[in-house]
Amino acid sequence: MSEESTHGPVLAGVVTAVVGFSSSFVVVLAGLTAVGATPTQAASGLLTLLVTQALGMLWLSVRHRTPIILAWSTPGAALLAASTGVTGGWPAAVGAFVATGVLILLTALVPRLGDLVAAIPQSLARAMLAGVLLPLCIAPVTAVVDAPAAVAPVIVTWLVLLRLAPRWAVPAALGVALVTVLVTADVDAGALAPSLTWTTPHWTASALVGIALPLYVVTMASQNVPGVAVTSSFGYRVPWRESLAVTGLGTVAGAPTGGHAINLAAISAALAAGPAAGPDRSRRWIAAVSASATYLVLAAASSALAAMVAAAEDGLMQAAAGLALLGTLGASLAGALADPKEREAAAATLVVAASGVTVLGIGAAFWALVVGLGCRAVLTGSRSTSTTARSPSAGPSR
Repeated sequence: MSEESTHGPVLAGVVTAVVGFSSSFVVVLAGLTAVGATPTQAASGLLTLLVTQALGMLWLSVRHRTPIILAWSTPGAALLAASTGVTGGWPAAVGAFVATGVLILLTALVPRLGDLVAAIPQSLARAMLAGVLLPLCIAPVTAVVDAPAAVAPVIVTWLVLLRLAPRWAVPAALGVALVTVLVTADVDAGALAPSLTWTTPHWTASALVGIALPLYVVTMASQNVPGVAVTSSFGYRVPWRESLAVTGLGTVAGAPTGGHAINLAAISAALAAGPAAGPDRSRRWIAAVSASATYLVLAAASSALAAMVAAAEDGLMQAAAGLALLGTLGASLAGALADPKEREAAAATLVVAASGVTVLGIGAAFWALVVGLGCRAVLTGSRSTSTTARSPSAGPSR
């Protein structure tokens, strides 16, 4: 075996983990904090996600000799970050994370459950995600007005590298933000050591409906399904049911220490499964092993990074998170509004999700899907009726 055939996948795995981590760890911390986690509990959640996804990835890639990349649910974290809290506080949120893992596990055991998720129109699922992301992506605009000296360098770094080296635009912007924190903020030295904080789950109806169900839907529709598509596009077969079982079990196991959900990676999967991991396709699974090891190394530093985020000037890290999500927002909007026949229902879904309203203790993401599906049913029915009325020669349906 040549040195080059090993070094290529190893380096690709390191890049996969570094880019995947740095592009969205701030979103994870913001999401966990929004549903009631203390800075210590949020740091515990970040550490848990890194470890569970690393171990799951190691199992799947070595067992199947396939570059299967796992990640935390970034859309799920964004969903949490857009939340205005949850009835029952952090323990109820943890209970919702457990329920999400159970639903993912059930999808592996009961294929019909996956069919129900697939039956949700993609335009509505993407519109819900876009609505959730929109308030978060506005953060760079408001932050640069409130604190231009701190936020402007972050935005400029992101924009310049987006032109020159797009893969590193978000990591570099986050790096600039963290350097700003080191220079200007007082970081709590006692919070730098990695540690896990246990929370006993508590289950409430509003948390199950308002957090668990939307978290499950966006994780499946925006992560697991695209993750299979990306990996398969490079000629690899993803063990679908086993992957769901591993990620479902990992989510359940990690929930009491703060992990919200792990899943198949979508975007970062291309770094490990594609040509960047070397010309020998049979050796690219090493990239997944390398990424797993890198995530474990990053786990050791996760509490220190979480402490720096907690110490940052208000708006600085939110701006960095908003920049990290702009690409996802653009893709979600494009998918949601592409079909003119679905546009009104998708737009209704988007605005309800973006509103952030809470009704009966249930958050906006759930109501967005309810409104979108209702609008779609009414509009599809009315269009079908009007089409029939204008077509007197139409024969019986087949």
